[in-house]
Amino acid sequence: MIFKTFWHKKEKQEDKKTVITNNLTDFKYKTAIEVRFADFDMMGHVNNAVYFTYMEIARTKYWTQAIMWDWEKTGVVIAQASLDYVVPVLLKDKISMYIRTSRIGTSSFDLEYLLVKHVNGKEEVCAKGKSVCVAFNYTSKSPMPIPETERAKMITFEQL
Repeated sequence: MIFKTFWHKKEKQEDKKTVITNNLTDFKYKTAIEVRFADFDMMGHVNNAVYFTYMEIARTKYWTQAIMWDWEKTGVVIAQASLDYVVPVLLKDKISMYIRTSRIGTSSFDLEYLLVKHVNGKEEVCAKGKSVCVAFNYTSKSPMPIPETERAKMITFEQL
């Protein structure tokens, strides 16, 4: 008896449009991240799940301060989030997050993140992340085109 599986034929396509950079000068927005005692595990470093919380904190500050996203008009949902861990964040480390919009589509856009710690006057990359964000209408519960006002602000701020 031969079984044929149709779902294995389709190869997974990866987003080739965004390559996460290590170059800090590619980022125009940076914010300090305040670590909490609860962020650390028993090994004395930030728990891996907390990095996504740091991304959320930075994303919210970025949208509020740099892009001035109109939350009453348009929501945003995260369609995909990924993170590459480079070096651990320890209890006494001072950290910051760089964030930028790296791609803008019709209803979605990509954000890139670099989490850095400050070591001897220099910044050391601890983690690199990416999220795919979708403009969302909570009334109709469906994606919507990115409003022109927010699109223009992202393009202007990031000089895309």
